[in-house]
Amino acid sequence: MIIDTHCHLDFKDFDQDRDGVIDRARKAGVNRIVNVGSSIEGTRRSIELAKRYDIVYASLGVHPHEAKSVTDKTIDDFRALAKERKVVAIGEVGLDYYRNLSPKEVQVGAFKKFIHLAGDLKLPMILHSREADREVLDILRKEKEKDQTGVMHCFSGDEDFLKECLDLGLFISFTCNLTFKNAKNLREVAKGVPAERLLLETDAPFLAPQEFRGKRNEPSYLVYLVEEWSKVLGLSKDDIARITTHNANRLFKLNIEEPSEIAYPIRDSLYLNITNECTNACDFCIRYYSGFVKGHNLRLGKEPTLEEIQNAIGDPKRYKEIVFCGYGEPTTRLDVIKAVSKELKSNGVKVRLVTNGHGDLINSRPIVKELLGLVDKVSVSLNVDTQEQYNKICKPNFGADTYKKVLDFAKDCIRNNIETEITCLDLPDVDIKRCERIVKELGAIFRLRRMGVTG
Repeated sequence: MIIDTHCHLDFKDFDQDRDGVIDRARKAGVNRIVNVGSSIEGTRRSIELAKRYDIVYASLGVHPHEAKSVTDKTIDDFRALAKERKVVAIGEVGLDYYRNLSPKEVQVGAFKKFIHLAGDLKLPMILHSREADREVLDILRKEKEKDQTGVMHCFSGDEDFLKECLDLGLFISFTCNLTFKNAKNLREVAKGVPAERLLLETDAPFLAPQEFRGKRNEPSYLVYLVEEWSKVLGLSKDDIARITTHNANRLFKLNIEEPSEIAYPIRDSLYLNITNECTNACDFCIRYYSGFVKGHNLRLGKEPTLEEIQNAIGDPKRYKEIVFCGYGEPTTRLDVIKAVSKELKSNGVKVRLVTNGHGDLINSRPIVKELLGLVDKVSVSLNVDTQEQYNKICKPNFGADTYKKVLDFAKDCIRNNIETEITCLDLPDVDIKRCERIVKELGAIFRLRRMGVTG
C-alpha cells in the first residue's frame, strides 16, 4: 500500500481518462490519493472527486499564483466546505516568488488567512514554497499555533531549509524529480529526511519520473519514487511504502487500520516483539511518545503466546537474521526466547538479541550460558558513559548499581564467545569517546545510536 499525498486529478489533463488513471493507481498499490485544491474552483472539483472515488480525499487550498482571488468570502466558503467528510487538509498554500503571478503582499495576506483557517479547523497544511523559503518560515513561526503541522510539498530547498522545516514539526515530501538523472544534489539533501517525517507525492500531472520525463505524471508512477527513496534511505521498498503510509495516515487521518504486530520486518531482518514490559524507564524511549517503529505498530494488547510468535515468523529463511527486539525487554520472557531460538537454529537461522542487559537481574540468575547455541549475537543498550547518567536517564528498576550489572552481563557474553555489541546514544551530555573506550576495553563491538532514530 502506498499513498499519493499530493496530486491534481481535477486538472483537465485527466479529463479523457480519469477513470483509467484511478484504475492504474489501484493496480500499482496506491490505496489513498489526496487531491490538492489549487484554486477556488479546483477545491470544489477536488471534493467532487473525493465523493466519486473511494480512494480519493480532498484538500482545500488556493495556490499562491491565484492568491489575488482570495477574499474573506473565500475563507468563509472553505470553512463550510471543510465539513465535507473526506476533506483532510488546507492546501496547497504558501508563497511563490518565481513568477509573482499575484503580488507578494497579496500572497502573504492570503497565506496568513489560510494558516489561521487551518488552525481553527485543526487541519494540517499542505505548504508551497518557491524562491520564498525564508519568508515562508518566518510567517509560519509568527502565525501558526504551536501544535499546528503540515507538509512542505515538492521540497527543493537546501539542508538548512530542511532542518528548519523539521524543527517546525513539518513533514517533508519530494516529487518524482528526485528520480531525475541531474538530481544528485537533491538526493544528497534527501538523505537528511527522517523516515518518520517522509511522505510520498507525484504532484501529477507535473514532474513525471525519469522514465517518463516530459510526459504527464500520474499516481501509478509513485512506485518509481518508492524505489528511489529505498536507495536514498537504505531501506527496502516495502519499508518505504509502510512508513510513508503510516505517516500519511497520522497526518491526514485517512482511516487506515494499523493493527499491532508481533513479527515486523525492517530491511532484510525480522524483529520479534514479544513483550511491552521493560525494566528501564528511559527518558528518550520512543514508547512514551509513539506506538510505531518504521511504520510498524508495536503496542501489544497482550503478550503473544509461543504459538502466536511462531506463526507470525512464517518462513524464517527469508531473512538475514531474526532479532528479539520490541517495545519491552525480551529477557523478561527468557523461556520464550529459548524456545523460539531453538526452533530457529534448527533451521539454520541467525538469531540476535537486543537487550538492556538486565537479564541476570530479571531472572535472578546468570542467563548467558542458557543462551549458548541459541543466540548468535547480543546487542546491549548501555546508552551512556557513567552510572550517574544511567540512573538519571534510564531509571532502572534494580537500583543504583544496575549500570555495573549491565557491564557484567556484557562481559559474560564476551567470555562465552557470543558476538557482543554495545550501543550508546548521542545524548547531549554523553561522552561518546568515553563510551567507545569502555566498550573497546571490554572487547565488544561499539555502535553509536542516533537520538530519535529507531529500527
